[in-house]
Amino acid sequence: MGSDRLPPRAIFLPPDGGRRYDMKTMSAVFKADGDETANRYSISEWWLDAMKPGPGAHKHDDNDEVFYVLEGRPSILLGERWIDAPKGSFLLIPAGVMHDFENRTDQRIGLLNFFMPGGFEPMMPMIVKWFDENR
Repeated sequence: MGSDRLPPRAIFLPPDGGRRYDMKTMSAVFKADGDETANRYSISEWWLDAMKPGPGAHKHDDNDEVFYVLEGRPSILLGERWIDAPKGSFLLIPAGVMHDFENRTDQRIGLLNFFMPGGFEPMMPMIVKWFDENR
């Protein structure tokens, strides 16, 4: 009655599926980006070990970001304010707003990230290299 094929542009990934980037105490798993979304958005998970800094304060001049807390209680910089965000929290970070996340707890944290427009993943090899050399 049905085909084993997914509809065009549909994606199914098992729980551990995606393209993984390890940065010592932090990792990212990209679920969709680039060709898969025509660079309209990217979707990734970001995981950070206990008591560790995140990527460092930064902003994206042309991209909005959404973070949804999957696990733990990350501290998230939004503009000039740090917010302790429990599991289930939602944050929208407009383009041009300084932001960061870090883990000030004794348990791992996980964030689901939507980056709009997409095209973020090509930067990941450079980001991984920076973390290897600097942290």
